[in-house]
Amino acid sequence: MLDFEKQNIERQDKADSRITPLRFWAVMPVAGAATLILLASMANLITTEFTPQDKVATSSFEINPVPDDIPPEIEIQRPDPLKKVEVPPPPPTLDIIKVTEVVLPTIVVDGGITPFDPKSIDIPFGERGLIPVDGDPTPIVRIPPVFPARFSQGNYSGYCRVSFDISAEGQPFNVGILECTNSQLKAASVKSVQKWKYTPKILDGRPVSRAGLQTTIQFELKDERGRLLPLPNAI
Repeated sequence: MLDFEKQNIERQDKADSRITPLRFWAVMPVAGAATLILLASMANLITTEFTPQDKVATSSFEINPVPDDIPPEIEIQRPDPLKKVEVPPPPPTLDIIKVTEVVLPTIVVDGGITPFDPKSIDIPFGERGLIPVDGDPTPIVRIPPVFPARFSQGNYSGYCRVSFDISAEGQPFNVGILECTNSQLKAASVKSVQKWKYTPKILDGRPVSRAGLQTTIQFELKDERGRLLPLPNAI
């Protein structure tokens, strides 16, 4: 048993003696490369200029500080007491001028109110003699209608017959359409008549309303040569 163990130990020693040279030659290149790297880094550190760092400000603390003396309190100067202000005497009063009231006498005239009949006024006016007081409404302002855009591009002229009433202030109301050659002209005709102005009807010297007036509003179109376009049939 002892002989067998000795043989194993001898075999192990021989194997170790063979492996050691192989390990040596395998480790040598790695060790040489590491040595070269260390030499290069040390040479770089030696050639680099040294830059001193800024000094860090050190903080100082005083233990058991001695407090400064408190300055004495400054006396605040008190304001002087208010002095009595002498009130100036009032201004002298002006003498009041007395005005004597004048009473005018009232003159009493006997008589009554003279009756006035506007129909009896006789004022010469050319050959007509008397100016009539009563009468029907008379147009003062007639604003023309605005032509609709589509109607202005058509090939026919047109008209509208309109009925309306005149108020006691001379303003048209109850404006309606009796007949129109084109339906596009109805709204423009009504808006035009509503803007007109009349003198009201006078009856017994007073303005009154007048109903049942009619008028015709014409919408005339012309061609490129300036000739009047004809009228279509009324619708």
